[in-house]
Amino acid sequence: MRLKLVPQHTSFDFFSRWKLWLGISGLMMIVAFTSFMLQGLNYGIDFRGGTTIRIQSAQEIDVGAYRDAISPLDLGDVSITEIFDPTFGPTENVAMIRIQAQEGSEAVTAEMVEKVGEVLAEADPELKLPFDSIESVGPKVSGELIQTAVLAVALAIGAVLVYIWLRFEWQFALGAVAALVHDVILTIGIFSELQIRFDLAIIAALLTIVGYSLNDTVVVFDRVRENLRKYKKKDLKEVLNISINETLSRTVMTSVTTLLALISLYVLGGDVIRGFVFAMIWGVIVGTYSSVFVASTILLWLGVKRDWSKPSKNAGNQFANVDA
Repeated sequence: MRLKLVPQHTSFDFFSRWKLWLGISGLMMIVAFTSFMLQGLNYGIDFRGGTTIRIQSAQEIDVGAYRDAISPLDLGDVSITEIFDPTFGPTENVAMIRIQAQEGSEAVTAEMVEKVGEVLAEADPELKLPFDSIESVGPKVSGELIQTAVLAVALAIGAVLVYIWLRFEWQFALGAVAALVHDVILTIGIFSELQIRFDLAIIAALLTIVGYSLNDTVVVFDRVRENLRKYKKKDLKEVLNISINETLSRTVMTSVTTLLALISLYVLGGDVIRGFVFAMIWGVIVGTYSSVFVASTILLWLGVKRDWSKPSKNAGNQFANVDA
């Protein structure tokens, strides 16, 4: 007997209150944008600047012990990551400690670095001192990283707009991009509201969310296109409902199985990847929602050409029959 989270045949009306869904999405986006403008993001070391210290010990790295030792120094955002390399010998245990830029200075002072060495030596008597490498990232480099991150997300969404336009129609493209912008804004908003650390890993999560949400949306849109040919006399609202109901089981199953893996990572993966995994969990939820209630609703609102047998000069569907 196969596991079914959703019955094989459903007949939900997803557009009986389409104005309500758009209103909810619009309200959430306004709240997210307002939170971002009022309190901003809790930028991590990648965007704020700071100091990176490479340490080596003859015994195994205990990240928890290191973090407990450094915590009383009140240095703010501190990231400790163990480095694994097959070329390392049995006495080469290496980790990277990243400390955010301190108030009034671009880098951690030499005195503070020395103090960090002292507290770590108490936690790990086998620690090698002085440190192997100490590097600092100033606010100028951090500012460039922010600009590059914004550009990466914008280019990804722009590429999606062009692809969907060529693959389907411009109405489909606008619906898909509206869903992606919705997902990105809400993800940034939740990080601003909860003041969770925002670093380059979260940018990677945003790009992954864009890909996941787009995949979900394209599956729905592909079925819509098929049904527009199949049900030529049905109105667009009815065709959209049929298409979403036909793909609903796949959508729910994909999202639930993805969430099971992500929740396991969030609980068991440790502090290093927790921010990334949280962004992915939130992104899968809002991405699934937006594929049905944002992208498809925008398509219903814009309307779409019904006679797919006759090409339109301005339709942008010259590649509609090319498999992705």
